[in-house]
Amino acid sequence: MARSNAETVEEYLAELPEDRRATVAAVRRVILDHLPEGYVEGMQWGMITYSVPLEVSGKTYNGQPLGYVSLASQKNHVSLYLMGVHGEREQEFRAEFEATGRRLDMGKSCVRFKRLDDLALDVIGREVARQGVAEFVAKVRAAQA
Repeated sequence: MARSNAETVEEYLAELPEDRRATVAAVRRVILDHLPEGYVEGMQWGMITYSVPLEVSGKTYNGQPLGYVSLASQKNHVSLYLMGVHGEREQEFRAEFEATGRRLDMGKSCVRFKRLDDLALDVIGREVARQGVAEFVAKVRAAQA
């Protein structure tokens, strides 16, 4: 599944094959357990997304809430988008992840994996917890300036 038209997270999970559903649900649980207060879970861009509501962030360039973390089942892998890692945090995140002995398959902010065992869940949890809403919005605004 490359993109979903599901309107809710529950619908999204229900349409996944059982093995993918278990993997996505486990990563979702780590995200929810570590997500700072103020982020909202929902569906955006065909993915499960944890974002800053517009009433908190204010107007955005595309009129959409600011996405902080997204989780998606793709055709050949699962993608975890960690927007807080993009930029100055990337090298530190890479080092923390690789120190666990796991191989990191990562683009700018996208961690790709096939199995739950491919992820360093403790590192993912710490990264999700790292930036509160106000700090993330300030980082995005500074990058746009």
